[in-house]
Amino acid sequence: MTDRELSGRIDPTPSALLHEEVLRPQFQYEVRALLPGYVAVEKALLAEYLRLGVLDETQARAHGAALHSIDAQTLVADPDENLSDIAFAIERHVTRLVKSPAPSWHVDRSRNDLQATAQLIAAKNRITDAVVELLRFTQSVRTVAGRTAELPMPGFTHHQAAQVITPGFYLAALGEQVLHHTRRLTTTHDLLDACPLGSGAMAGQELPWDRERLARLLGFARPQPSALVAVASRSWALETTAELSLLGTSLSRFATDLLTWGGSGYEFIDLPADLSGISSAMPQKKNFPVLERIRGRTAHLAGYHIDMLLGQRNTPFSNLVEVSKEAGHHLVDAFSVLHSVLRLFRAVVDRLEFRADRMRAACDTDYLGGFALANALTLTADVPWRTAQVLAGRYVLGARERGLPPTTPDPDLLVSVLADAGFAVNDPAGLLTDSFDSDRALRRMTSSGSTQPDAVAAALAAQDVERERLAAWARARSEAVRQAFAETDRLLSLPEPAEESPRAI
Repeated sequence: MTDRELSGRIDPTPSALLHEEVLRPQFQYEVRALLPGYVAVEKALLAEYLRLGVLDETQARAHGAALHSIDAQTLVADPDENLSDIAFAIERHVTRLVKSPAPSWHVDRSRNDLQATAQLIAAKNRITDAVVELLRFTQSVRTVAGRTAELPMPGFTHHQAAQVITPGFYLAALGEQVLHHTRRLTTTHDLLDACPLGSGAMAGQELPWDRERLARLLGFARPQPSALVAVASRSWALETTAELSLLGTSLSRFATDLLTWGGSGYEFIDLPADLSGISSAMPQKKNFPVLERIRGRTAHLAGYHIDMLLGQRNTPFSNLVEVSKEAGHHLVDAFSVLHSVLRLFRAVVDRLEFRADRMRAACDTDYLGGFALANALTLTADVPWRTAQVLAGRYVLGARERGLPPTTPDPDLLVSVLADAGFAVNDPAGLLTDSFDSDRALRRMTSSGSTQPDAVAAALAAQDVERERLAAWARARSEAVRQAFAETDRLLSLPEPAEESPRAI
């Protein structure tokens, strides 16, 4: 029996086809995406071996130093040496560096819970990083919202101009929606923050591993209670991509509005030349393909979720390569797409120009005060509400037929419409002027959450508080992982890193 053999059951060398198509790509992915987690898990297990008395301090320190030397350049997929498997590659690396590897190192161990734990460490880090990116995005949105809260623009329902709003009001809604998704991501993180380590292959382990301690040494809030759930379930990956999919759907809807507002039918917004495009055939055009890219890429987030969902359905509830590797293949891609979407969208928001003249002109040429007119008829002339709606509509229709814009009120027309229904008002000219004035439309709204500039300011202030709370959450989670890894290194007498360990890409 040679020291290169890893199994007594099969020939230890995979075929060239299996190596090229499956094992090497998986190995490279795990080195790129999961290596810090794998090393951290191995160190935590060493610390537990030390506590259990399976290894002595000298052995634990020597094995820990070998683990401490691993980086992305250390490990190479080799079918003969390590079966092109990252766990075996780490094991081989340590045994080469340690002069007398302890016979009991790796006793009572499985790759199943090792892999599940490394994947969860990476997922938790990515969620935390995504939260930070989302908060940066909402800060950009908040900045633009604060300076555009008094610019009248049409708001739309059913694709038709409906009421006067402002860019600030609209962007405050964008910020609120993104903060909502950010809160859901933090909840997802905290729900999946259960450590699989110590679960073994599926049924638990024989040594009295302290799973609470292992979880703490890896920055988890708690151990996963069920050994089978720990290695069989990847519902946490589905929950994560589900949240990214929902977030992408919201971002796509906001990008759709910007695309509409930037179109030649509106021209409410503009972007600088370096974020714009041209037509090769129509020189008069200025296009905004960056918005199309943003919207298009959000579709990938939904696609990755469906891919992972289909990859898990109709599979046995146990540890499977199909679920643990293939079904989760695009998790990292999903976070990469989210990073790209947020980076592009943030650049758009930071440099977005709202054309106040075009927006005001649109407000002043459409009868967006019909709702206000109906309210005024009810409150000043005791016209029953539904009747007031009908009469306001008749006035608008008559004014349009006469070619009158909202800024040119026709008191005689209103008097006639009301008289036909048996009603009268004291100041028809003043009532019409007030109802169809775009600036007064903003000030008229008094409820919280409305387009009234003070209400927008209050909403933005509340978002500031929530943003800081979520930022504190992200700092606490990152610090918990940092301190946990540092504690494990101290237990193994390993040197402190010169700088914070780099995150997986």
